[in-house]
Amino acid sequence: MTRFWFFLHFLGFVMWIGGGLATMQAGLAGKGESRLGLGAIARSQARIQKMVIAPGALLTVLSGLILTMRFMGAMTTAISPWLLAMQGAGVVGALISLMVALPTASRLARINPEGESGPYFDELRKRLRVAGSVAGLLAIVALLTGVIYRLGG
Repeated sequence: MTRFWFFLHFLGFVMWIGGGLATMQAGLAGKGESRLGLGAIARSQARIQKMVIAPGALLTVLSGLILTMRFMGAMTTAISPWLLAMQGAGVVGALISLMVALPTASRLARINPEGESGPYFDELRKRLRVAGSVAGLLAIVALLTGVIYRLGG
């Protein structure tokens, strides 16, 4: 059963990090687009956030929680700092993804990038860029510290 939870854990962070990279590439591609084109990019980014990144982050944290409970039940040694770093970075990154990036992307997809709401649109784009970057960085830190832990570091 542990292998099943590891599979779900790996699937979750592949969705989370992969979706984050897709969102980042869509944002970078939008630098040369018109204001109207930015609206389409924002809607696609919101869909990626909703359908890939958020479920991936949630799946990663929930499966990690179950794996942690299984580990604590079988624990015979001290807790590794690499394991704690993985858990901390993963939980904080997922919270940023779910509580900041997802609502920001959803709000961004609903507003018009032109006219009166243009400055607010730009502000939300910047917030999404920062939140996505921080959450993605924490996801990668969690992945790397998890690898170090599994390799016996």
